[in-house]
Amino acid sequence: MKKGYKDLLAEAEALVEAVDASEAARLHSASNVVFVDLRDPREREREGTIPDSFSCPRGMLEFWIDPESPYHKPVFAEEKLFLFYCASGWRSALATKTALEMGLENVCHLEGGFSAWRDRGLPVEAVVAKTKG
Repeated sequence: MKKGYKDLLAEAEALVEAVDASEAARLHSASNVVFVDLRDPREREREGTIPDSFSCPRGMLEFWIDPESPYHKPVFAEEKLFLFYCASGWRSALATKTALEMGLENVCHLEGGFSAWRDRGLPVEAVVAKTKG
């Protein structure tokens, strides 16, 4: 059976916890919470990011979560709540489902994504482009 993106999103949204921007703002200062920015570097440079977020481009998520991967990032082995976000909440819903399937138990995503955060007037910091060379 073929599934389109709407089917995949509906499945993810039925399984994962979504928090709104107000709840995310309350969680932001907690030491046991990691905000994970799934957007690609160009999006982050153009729009900014939520302060103190860990940048994990969506295409690297599975490789960075898996401790057996040569690309594993130790942050994903910490016992923390991982709050994933993207621009509007679609990639983060799918990523949160994937993270659950990979064994991360304490995960949620930002409903409405970075756009919802920014539109509520919550803090945003600039991201400086990395220079080559």
